[in-house]
Amino acid sequence: MHARRLTIGTGAALATLLLAAACGSGTGDAAEPAPAPAGAGPHGSHSASSPAPPVALRQGERFVDLALPQPYTPAAPNGGTDEYRCFVVDPKLTEPAYLTGSRFRPQNADIVHHAIFYRLSAEQAKAAADLDAKTPGEGWTCFGDAGVPGDTAWVAHWAPGAGETLMPAGFGFEMPPGSKLVMQVHYNLLGVTDQSKASDRSGIQMRIADGGAPLRGLETALVAAPIELPCEPGATGPLCDRDTAVADVAKRFGAGSAETVQGLNAGCNAGAAPVAGNTQHCDHPVREPGTIYLAAGHMHLLGRSIKVELNPGTPKARTIIDVPRYDFDNQALVPLPEPIAVERGDTLRVTCTHDATLRKQLPQLKSLPSRYVVWGEGTSDEMCLGVMVMAPRS
Repeated sequence: MHARRLTIGTGAALATLLLAAACGSGTGDAAEPAPAPAGAGPHGSHSASSPAPPVALRQGERFVDLALPQPYTPAAPNGGTDEYRCFVVDPKLTEPAYLTGSRFRPQNADIVHHAIFYRLSAEQAKAAADLDAKTPGEGWTCFGDAGVPGDTAWVAHWAPGAGETLMPAGFGFEMPPGSKLVMQVHYNLLGVTDQSKASDRSGIQMRIADGGAPLRGLETALVAAPIELPCEPGATGPLCDRDTAVADVAKRFGAGSAETVQGLNAGCNAGAAPVAGNTQHCDHPVREPGTIYLAAGHMHLLGRSIKVELNPGTPKARTIIDVPRYDFDNQALVPLPEPIAVERGDTLRVTCTHDATLRKQLPQLKSLPSRYVVWGEGTSDEMCLGVMVMAPRS
């Protein structure tokens, strides 16, 4: 997943709640986490989910199934092990509609890390078609975002452990006539030795509601925090130097990735020198009022815990999501026990704890050199991202 635009303060259209991170973030070492389980289990590997069957269609809903027209074989650029590939998919909507649920279908779960679906305006759809036409093969490489000009609306996503994501009754993401989507798939090729088994033809089952009975519109809001995780105790090597590690991220994913690292520090840490530690957090001021209905946390394989809070340390404090034992293979977007209203001027805080010692315990990472970990798009890098689905309120 990504938060590139948000972390440098230009993502208001993508997520109305957020926000340029404005006030203090803290860094520091957390208490020593429990040992990682050996073999299978949390952080063990990518895994295909075995979700329950879809909930029965509600009144006015129908399913629309989309998939890649032919298999795509990813190829990680710049010496890395990850590719973000974008594909245009067209639900062929001729009338106003709403996206009220989605079930991503990772055809090759061994290499699919996550997927995000962005709604395109008519101008963006043309730009995407032009980009697709001039890029060899299916789709185009798109680290960080959909790769088309302007802010695109995040309307669905999948990460390991998710089945069908169902929006609350009476709500949906607006889908105007002619709406098209960019399907961004993060392919992770760590450990792939047989390239013939690395092709993928993933797709999505969309739950579409007739726009004749207007629903309340939804938006996706993101809160991100920096990653400043030093090498595990006793480790050495060139990538244990922070500047070298940031340069390596830029080499693999483009200059925008280094800008994200800098933007997170500038917004969350007031531009002060980064402080290395297992735990980082960032405070984000809420710019527009609304109500949050679903939430999830996203980290990679070194993640230990993630928490998103509203107005921490005040009488109005609420916990939006708290995952004290993070499991990469269980990242479903889940309904809140009860919706949480946010107001302009409130503060959202996201806090993540990572554990560098997991690098030498996990099959996917143990053969890689030790490194100072910053925010990066690769599975061997890290993220700290709270994802929320909310209904804006004027």
